[in-house]
Amino acid sequence: MADMPAMAMPGGWHMDMTWMRMRGQSMLAANAAFVAMWTPMMLAMMLPVIAPALWRYRTAVAGAGGAQAGRLCAVAGVAYFAVWAMLGLLIHPPGLAFAALLMQSPALSRAAPAAAAVVLLLAGLLQFSAWKRRRLACCRATAPPSPYRRADAAAAWRHGWRLGLDCIGGCAGFTAAQLAVGVMDWRAMLLATVAISAERLLPDGARRAQISGTVMVASGLGLFLRACID
Repeated sequence: MADMPAMAMPGGWHMDMTWMRMRGQSMLAANAAFVAMWTPMMLAMMLPVIAPALWRYRTAVAGAGGAQAGRLCAVAGVAYFAVWAMLGLLIHPPGLAFAALLMQSPALSRAAPAAAAVVLLLAGLLQFSAWKRRRLACCRATAPPSPYRRADAAAAWRHGWRLGLDCIGGCAGFTAAQLAVGVMDWRAMLLATVAISAERLLPDGARRAQISGTVMVASGLGLFLRACID
């Protein structure tokens, strides 16, 4: 996967074109283009952890007598990724506005690497929090709650929506880190996918979350020191 084309900015860093509107492009078209990139990226990153959850949902619905468990599983999956698409819609407009501000202010642009390092540091610290442990427990639940096991499309959609919200909460640190280092950076995407899969699917998820948090904290500190020296 190739990196997104980027613009050199004051401060020795590069801003990818995700946060820039093309000449004559409307805000609606820019948002649609972003979501069209964002949603497949989330699909690739989250599929390893959501696939087992959707399979457990399918099994639970089939066990409750659902004759169309496969179709309902697909509905839940669409709802799950619809939540991520909505997050993309919410992220992009302020991202565009902030990028425009950085392009207008060289002083602010020079401070951006240090600010990104602080975001990465805070994202790592979030991995150690009780809030993270609660969100991770929701994401690691082995069976869907009984209200979502009814064999109808509305219940399937609500279950997928709930899974999406739980994942967004559980992945808040990773999402913030991704936005800080480069939303379309394939290396960051790969590392986040591995870390999320480890804390969701392997034993002792809280401990694995702390390991990834330690890596993010160390990376944030290193980037901050380098930004200060530069």
